[in-house]
Amino acid sequence: MPLGHSLFAIVVTMIWGLSFVVIKLGVGSTPPLLLAALRFVFAALPAVFFIPRPKTDWRNVVGYGFFLGVAQFGLLFAALALGMPASLASVVMQAQVFFTILFAMMIMGERPGLHQAVGGLIACFGLALIAWPRLTGGGAIPFLMTVAAAASWGVANIISKRAGRVDMLGFIIWASLVAPLPLLGLSLWLDGPARVATALAEMDGGAMAAVAYLAYPSTVFAFGIWAYLLSRHPAATVTPFALLVPVAGILGSTLILGEALQPIEAVGGAIIVLGLLLNVFGLRILRRLQPA
Repeated sequence: MPLGHSLFAIVVTMIWGLSFVVIKLGVGSTPPLLLAALRFVFAALPAVFFIPRPKTDWRNVVGYGFFLGVAQFGLLFAALALGMPASLASVVMQAQVFFTILFAMMIMGERPGLHQAVGGLIACFGLALIAWPRLTGGGAIPFLMTVAAAASWGVANIISKRAGRVDMLGFIIWASLVAPLPLLGLSLWLDGPARVATALAEMDGGAMAAVAYLAYPSTVFAFGIWAYLLSRHPAATVTPFALLVPVAGILGSTLILGEALQPIEAVGGAIIVLGLLLNVFGLRILRRLQPA
């Protein structure tokens, strides 16, 4: 990618890394699905009245809004509320890189290179290390919800690629209209109308700041840039930049939330990062080794 596009990708991943900390703080005082619904309400409004609808099939807008807003963030917010550490979630969510490459291969005919396939297998081993103690303990459900959220992100990435070269800011804003009602309906069903009403009435400055951060820098700006990059470059080129998300997520979780990764989680996370590094730099390494 051009240097400017690479720098945009790095800024996006820093914003997303810190968003795990913001979500964790937000779900401490607000029901998770309600918080997710508010995120997309403010991401869409009032901008939807000023930004024209993107020139793409409406099914792309609805599909992206559902898989990004309802599936990905509904699952992620709920997993964090159920006890998934923000630092670990920032690592596990990067499985979206390999879900995206897999779905691009299955649906769009893109063919990953050998280094990408090997990187994916290495990362899967890291996920398995993290999963094992959780699947045999009490953290299986939040972990599996986070993996499902990563897969939903992969689907959303493919839909944004299929949308083509459209106005990505408009695409994100109009897609944000899809998520609030399903998320609010799920929150009313699971949390109850009384808790939802109380949470809305008692929202403090911290909760409002969390909604603002998640709605504008993390959704409108970051996903708009990410979708723009995916529409102009192969998925296998763009998505590995997500390698930087857990760096910001772990640092923010440690400094702000006081979280610490368990030894097995640290090893598994390091293996996932190794797989991502191979995905990013593997082709250069192979080219340098080939003459030798």
